[in-house]
Amino acid sequence: MSEQAFSPEERAAVYRAIAERRDMRHFHGGEVAPELLARLLEAAHQAPSVGLMQPWRFIRITRPALRQAIHGLVEEERLRTAEALGERSEEFMRLKVEGILECAELLVVALMDGREAHVFGRRTLPEMDLASMACAIQNLWLAARAEGLGLGWVSLFEPQTLATLLGMPAGSKPMALLCLGPVAEFYAAPMLVQQGWAAPRPLRELLFQDRWGKHE
Repeated sequence: MSEQAFSPEERAAVYRAIAERRDMRHFHGGEVAPELLARLLEAAHQAPSVGLMQPWRFIRITRPALRQAIHGLVEEERLRTAEALGERSEEFMRLKVEGILECAELLVVALMDGREAHVFGRRTLPEMDLASMACAIQNLWLAARAEGLGLGWVSLFEPQTLATLLGMPAGSKPMALLCLGPVAEFYAAPMLVQQGWAAPRPLRELLFQDRWGKHE
């Protein structure tokens, strides 16, 4: 064991937060205290980013009318997604895919404009800005779980329409709607597993050795 390691109790807490993190859809209102929200956003902001570009931007939605408008955009995309799913459309429509109107806090996470100026680590992999943003969201997600709050990532929206609604500059792009707040309980397993939509694959099927598709 490295002498830089956390204590057994601290390590167990980290692994517990990872194992019990859930993409939540069921919220019961309440509120997130300002100091707690600030702590969660600071955790997100401590995420690694390629070239230290910190491409994430957070927009806190506080106006009820704006939240309603965003919910409308999500509902429009939910219907389009159902149509695109063909034979699974009815099954999809029975799923609860967001908690926008019920959650205590609604956050929009976006990629900043002017990202093309950041070349370090992105010359051959420009999508590393998105990877960096995802790390920030994961930080927030794990911190929220440790604080006993649920978080759900909603991606059912047309990006340009949402960007226009929020007055975002050209070149920026909204990538996530985050529903955050108290929940009655956390799902014992991912909701899509509980609802029979999908089954997770074991790590051994996704781990290769030396070349693609070669298992140990």
